[in-house]
Amino acid sequence: MPLTVWITTNCGEFLRDGNTRPPDLPPEKPVHQNSRRKLQRVFLREPSGLVLHLRPPGTRGQGCLSHGCPSVLRTSVHPEDRLPLLRSDAREEGVPRAGQRAALPGPDLHVAPKKYKKVTGKEIYSDTLESTPMLEKEKFPQDYFPECKWSRKGFLRTRWCLADCAFDLVNIHLFHDASNLVAWETSPSVYSGIRHKALGYVLDRIIDQRFEKASYFVFGDFNFRLDSKSVVETLCTKATMQTVRAADTNEVVKLIFRESDNDRKVMLQLEKKLFDYFNQEVFRDDNGTALLEFDKELSVFKDRLYELDISFPPSYPYSEDCSQGRQYMNTRCPAWCDRVLMSPSAKELILRVSEAGGPAGGGLGGGRPGGSLLPPVVLGLGCSPGSGVKTA
Repeated sequence: MPLTVWITTNCGEFLRDGNTRPPDLPPEKPVHQNSRRKLQRVFLREPSGLVLHLRPPGTRGQGCLSHGCPSVLRTSVHPEDRLPLLRSDAREEGVPRAGQRAALPGPDLHVAPKKYKKVTGKEIYSDTLESTPMLEKEKFPQDYFPECKWSRKGFLRTRWCLADCAFDLVNIHLFHDASNLVAWETSPSVYSGIRHKALGYVLDRIIDQRFEKASYFVFGDFNFRLDSKSVVETLCTKATMQTVRAADTNEVVKLIFRESDNDRKVMLQLEKKLFDYFNQEVFRDDNGTALLEFDKELSVFKDRLYELDISFPPSYPYSEDCSQGRQYMNTRCPAWCDRVLMSPSAKELILRVSEAGGPAGGGLGGGRPGGSLLPPVVLGLGCSPGSGVKTA
């Protein structure tokens, strides 16, 4: 039974090595070796199919998108491997942040939303996604964007047929929490409501009447966050809160939570872009299982989306310092931002494959996440010939 592996990661994180920033020029040999090493970890699973999604890096080294990724991917796989690559230039205004996708398929893989194309030999598509007919992509409507600041966030869909099993892969990038202080004010936060609206828009689009319905997987950076107010109340149950305001505007700029006793030790400091909790082990112990009760954003879609059990610690925001591989940065509350979700029929597909003895499992890819703000999230799924479901 063939094993297909999906990986989603940031283009810059894929290219960088340790503390080295992605280059703005075509990568040199050390960067090639780094990306090849990451892919070889996947090859240890002996997959017959690999789908690699590389998100545009934005301000984090745009040059690696226009020069580095096609070059690296040409040298990061064995010459006999087949690797179709769909590339999006991050600097192009009309392109969503849902950016690059590559695949190392078995012999029966096709790609399409409108028309299937059989993959033969090693193929690399280096044009922008605007000129690629084998996908559908959209930015979110402008009124969905917080403060009406239009960006490239949106979704990208391709349809695949592997071993006579047809399904859609939908990459998505939702909105982040602009301020920890605003996120803390209400439960659920205003940002959670914005993501809810955007994800509902995507799900409605991929099951409308324009194309024949198929099972689908939705994956990428959902920016799902823990319910901040509930988390803070739980972590700082015995703490007193001090509010710091700006002298000129009286606006709240900082919250300080101190223990009531123990010499009033500072437990948590909260600012717009600061979440500094004194004990990060709570996010790593037992893969952060105790905090999953605050991971609530997907519950709104419990009848439309399914997810395998989470068995890895929060995937964001890991330190970018390679010497601090297990540390989180103190910018945001750690959360499971990066997910692989699926439709009810895709869930049935997984269950049938598992009952037949096939593998199905997910987790963080690449082992130790040091040097990566958003380490890869991996889902491996066995696919039985003809097991695809045409209804969403």
